Amino acid sequence: MKDLFGKALLDYQNGNYTEDIITSTSISGDDELPLLYLFRGFKDMPKLEQKALQLAKGSILDVGCGSGSHSLFLQENGSQVKAIDISKGAIEVSKKRGVLHAEIKDILDETETFDTILLLMNGTGIFQEIIQVSKYLKHLKSLLKPNGQILIDSSDIKYMYEDEDGGYWQDMNANYYGELDYFLSYKGEKEIPMKWLYLDFDTLKLACETVGLKCELVMEGEHFDYLARLIPA
Repeated sequence: MKDLFGKALLDYQNGNYTEDIITSTSISGDDELPLLYLFRGFKDMPKLEQKALQLAKGSILDVGCGSGSHSLFLQENGSQVKAIDISKGAIEVSKKRGVLHAEIKDILDETETFDTILLLMNGTGIFQEIIQVSKYLKHLKSLLKPNGQILIDSSDIKYMYEDEDGGYWQDMNANYYGELDYFLSYKGEKEIPMKWLYLDFDTLKLACETVGLKCELVMEGEHFDYLARLIPA
């Protein structure tokens, strides 16, 4: 990875903001991702994120922390937080913003245990493909302290396949409809494409049951999105 995401965050943090990130997927065209949005405070976060942060307790792991906005809010409210991201630039920005414990790390390489694990802003995305969901869930479960919880959000993107007549044009022979190729570009440079997974609640719940996790629906958003709480069964 070229870490264009990290470069964009660093530009914004260092006062070199001139343009936003451009994203697209295998089923959608170009869309701007405003850098300002990635530095938002609690009051500007979606209700699902606010709810997750309010439910977070004890020692907390913020997975895919980005610029550190969630970690900063929790830290400022007295929580012990560890922030991790695979983006070097994101971790650098998080530290510059005041996150005390931030590391460049893939979640699969994490070994510490926590009371709360946060995976927000489509937390299921890091699973990449439906075939890998169980592997990630088993590992996340292994990182929980007794009575620990995983707070994760995602969206059911079935609506993106709906035609004007209300029918669906999904290819039934294709992979799970939430598996997308994700493309990112910044200042004219293209990042290496990556896999990104949107998971509907029922599929997540079923996957949890197979690895000994109980999946509770905490809250539904305004646009097919939801927040779930996973605890050992």
